[in-house]
Amino acid sequence: MSKRPAIGFIFATVLIDVIGLGIIIPVMPSLIQGLTGDTVSKAAQIGGVLYGAYAVMQFFCAPIIGGLSDRYGRRPVLLASLFGFGIDYLFLAFAPTIGWLFVGRTIAGVMGASFTSANAYIADISTPENRSQNFGLMGAAFGLGFIIGPLLGGFLGSYGPRVPFIAAAVLALLNWIYGYFILPESLKLENRRTFTWARANPLGTLKSLFRYPVVRGLFIALAFIYIASHAVQSNWAYYTTEKFQWTTKEIGYSLAVVGIVFAVVMGGLIRVIIPKLGQQRSVYVGLGLYAVGFLLYAFATEGWMMYAFTVVYCLGGIAGPALQGIMSGIVSPNEQGELQGGFTSMMSATSIVGPVLMSSIFSFFTKSHEALYFPGAAMLLGAVLTLCSALLARMTLKKNMKPAAATGPA
Repeated sequence: MSKRPAIGFIFATVLIDVIGLGIIIPVMPSLIQGLTGDTVSKAAQIGGVLYGAYAVMQFFCAPIIGGLSDRYGRRPVLLASLFGFGIDYLFLAFAPTIGWLFVGRTIAGVMGASFTSANAYIADISTPENRSQNFGLMGAAFGLGFIIGPLLGGFLGSYGPRVPFIAAAVLALLNWIYGYFILPESLKLENRRTFTWARANPLGTLKSLFRYPVVRGLFIALAFIYIASHAVQSNWAYYTTEKFQWTTKEIGYSLAVVGIVFAVVMGGLIRVIIPKLGQQRSVYVGLGLYAVGFLLYAFATEGWMMYAFTVVYCLGGIAGPALQGIMSGIVSPNEQGELQGGFTSMMSATSIVGPVLMSSIFSFFTKSHEALYFPGAAMLLGAVLTLCSALLARMTLKKNMKPAAATGPA
């Protein structure tokens, strides 16, 4: 398989995985209510704990998956992850109790590291010139998946709350079968390294990767961005309901628009913008647009403005792949899985911290005390965190990205 079809397969893998995640969103509340008999409020709490279980398991297991892929190759780890996703959805589809839902989510957290392996695969087959653009293509798969998944889930959910889970399992297992016969290995034998438990944990992974000064600074900068993103991801529905009295249908349409614009930027425009600007300049421009997008959202006065400002916000998406491309170009070939495992662990950690932080800020500033009433407070905090990320990225790149010092450990 040539590089282009291989990238196509990895794109399809990520797309199908994200569709599988999105397809269950509309029916998860009704499934939990059906198993517990509780109210929607209580079901939301249980759903939050289920998501937390998934994020915690990914935080601890992603470095292990990344390390195994550096030792045994991307193909077997990626295929095992796809199989794990399929089993998880079957657990969810036929779960007789809440306990079985937790079993399924735990399996997903442990085995659902296809994103880690997929990004490492992309790093293996990319050149320094197109690495950032190929990472952007993975972002486009996320955007498309979160458009198609919830729409498909809402349609299939009309036939019963368990039907979308069966559909998600079928998608994951069909992709697993297809990959088994089609997907070649991307990691050469000479680029593999010994697996050690000392490095196969979040702290060990960070200690190893932080030998590189650029990775250390940019990794922290990326963490700021991921936390900031939850000002939108975790608060969009609450913010637009509070400020513009949007209905569920309006919220769904608006999120579909966000997904479409994001997919266009990550799948198309990024392949033009990053080569034209260069990776470092793309980081600065992207983070600047992100910060402006957050500010525009925070002070929007009409509902239509949220659609218009989405263009600015989504254009900021060029920063993430540019940061990933810089870091991936610095670490050695036998550390790409470790790096992507570190990314996944960091995303999981920020997925625990970000929603709690942003929802708490939103709740505090939307209470009845009029002097402090400001629904856009979480968006404003997102802008501040993004500016902190830009400052840290600027300091790191200016200090360390020199021809003689940019390619090895400190």
